Amino acid sequence: MNKKTVKAVSLITALLFLSIFVFELDAYARAGGGRSFGSRGSRSFSSPSRPYSNPSPSRQQAPVQPASPQQPGGGGFLRGLGGGLLGGLIGGMLFSSLGFGGLGSGFGGSGIGIFEILLICGIGYLIFRMVKGKRREENLSSQTAYQQGGYQRESVAAYGSGVQDREDTSAGISHIQQMDPQFDEALFKDTAMDIFFKIQGAWMNRNLSPVNSLLTDEIRNILNEEINTLLREKKVNRLENIAVRNVQIVEVWQETGQDFITVLLTANLLDYTTDDSTGKVIAGSNTDPIKFEEFWTFTRTVGNNPWKLSAISQG
Repeated sequence: MNKKTVKAVSLITALLFLSIFVFELDAYARAGGGRSFGSRGSRSFSSPSRPYSNPSPSRQQAPVQPASPQQPGGGGFLRGLGGGLLGGLIGGMLFSSLGFGGLGSGFGGSGIGIFEILLICGIGYLIFRMVKGKRREENLSSQTAYQQGGYQRESVAAYGSGVQDREDTSAGISHIQQMDPQFDEALFKDTAMDIFFKIQGAWMNRNLSPVNSLLTDEIRNILNEEINTLLREKKVNRLENIAVRNVQIVEVWQETGQDFITVLLTANLLDYTTDDSTGKVIAGSNTDPIKFEEFWTFTRTVGNNPWKLSAISQG
């Protein structure tokens, strides 16, 4: 094996170490998993509206601020920090290997050597510890807020999302009822909660067949890819003690012959991943429940037709 091959294999090994120990923290967390994906029609690139909690006659509705296309959530700053450090380090090694100087401890006196590989691994482990600590703090914070009787929310401006007037929601429901006189708000919330439970159950069983009719093609393809990865890696994302605390309709609208309704789901559950062979917990906790809020958007062809999940969004 020549020196170039040894260098390439060594670098790939170090990068795999980093990806496994840093980025696995965000993988396989329930259906939705703290990420935003799917389609909300023309509203796909705006954050879902939050309900106005204390309406008053004199208030004015906050303007809806357009948001950038949403990316998978979790660890944004630390990932950026880790990516920057890793990118800079790799760039330095490449320049070193091309004869522009460098750490000088590589094979044959230049390029990527044992010291650089250890440095990459060390940076990866450091970022892993930082992200894990941040996650622990967030979980403790959410648990404290929940035990005090509610969720601590930032201001509407901090979320970059608008505030949905009850009048706007009522108007949207009225428009839906023009084509479907049997539509009932309370019944729809029960339907949304039922779909939530069914999808989470299918996700845990790593088989979406029972809920295919409840998903748009886009959502089904995304979840199927992640399930295939779980099966390939012999992992099971287990969801237990699921309790939906509240389902609130926050947006209702129609476009291009489709009805859309977004609900804010408030729930808690045990969410952890186990090794398929040993049953050992490899991510999450099987004792500490997590509490979360997620926006689920449902769509259907205008009229008395079945609803399908079309998007999952974070606050």
